[in-house]
Amino acid sequence: MKTVACTTLVPGMELGADVYSHKNELLFPAGTILKKEHLWKLKGYSIMCVTVKEAIDYAVTHFERIRLSDGFRHFESVYQEFLIKYKTLMENFMNRHAPVYTGQLMYIYSSIAGAAPDGEHLLDYLYNMLPGEDDMTHAHCLNSALIAGVFAKWLSLSKQDTDTLIQCGFFYDIGKLKLPASLIWKPGRLTELEFTQMKTHTFIGFDLLKEMDWNPHIANAALMHHERCDGSGYPSRLRGNRIDRFAKYIAIIDSYEAMTSARIYRQSLHPFQVIERFEEAGYTIYDESVLRPVLTLIAETQIGYTARLNDERTGEISVINRRQLSRPILKSDDGSLIDLSSDPSLRIEAIY
Repeated sequence: MKTVACTTLVPGMELGADVYSHKNELLFPAGTILKKEHLWKLKGYSIMCVTVKEAIDYAVTHFERIRLSDGFRHFESVYQEFLIKYKTLMENFMNRHAPVYTGQLMYIYSSIAGAAPDGEHLLDYLYNMLPGEDDMTHAHCLNSALIAGVFAKWLSLSKQDTDTLIQCGFFYDIGKLKLPASLIWKPGRLTELEFTQMKTHTFIGFDLLKEMDWNPHIANAALMHHERCDGSGYPSRLRGNRIDRFAKYIAIIDSYEAMTSARIYRQSLHPFQVIERFEEAGYTIYDESVLRPVLTLIAETQIGYTARLNDERTGEISVINRRQLSRPILKSDDGSLIDLSSDPSLRIEAIY
């Protein structure tokens, strides 16, 4: 809601607070939809200012309110400015072999991350970003670098490891820039031939980065971020400790970014849907010592919000189930508890 001068009011606006005369008489209650006669009455009583509702006051879900907030609008402006700078750096590197200095990338990172109050807000803001089709691959890497900074803090990584992980985020999918966008962002299932071509982005990225005077973890992350701890990944079906530890971090960040970013063929997944996807995949394919604390913190950021279930009931997210993080305990308006872990037919549809 905001306070505005009565001279700027137009019919159709909704009052956000009661309006009283100078003699403390109630003229109009909150919720009144203003008409021309209301405006004349306000003028007749010499009312200078009133409170009216804004678009954000009509938002339903938590993420709709984020999208309409002043904080997000500022973040979006900064993000778009530095996305262009990052894209220019990458294209010059790819097409003209122009050097990219890690200091340039860290400046981009700190400028965008600094536009969010904290890591939780940063993740919420990224959830609401929708890059244009020409920017999707660059935005995917930029977002991953920003997410890397949040996850690194959650995992209590050292300053050096945090910077390395952020730099891995900027570069790990660079090989995709050598592949057709129609392949990278194909909405349907890839054919066997297309998937074989897709997998080459790991080798392409490694070849582009291996000779650079950077931390070797950066090139390794490009090569190994699709390897899985159980040996089911690609390109080399590596297992466990044979996978670079930064590639293990990036594997989780890459999947998280993909699930929380809107695509042409689907909406972004809300946090508990993301957690559920990771849980369904199992803790065997990702490094559990990294994945579990990250998912726990994602779940804990949702405590206090209201969830709407598929049976239309609502409740406050009160307790996180440690054994099944995607299925918290809700507290309904009447004080009763809804334990989602005890009823597999229930699921969270939206978060408010």
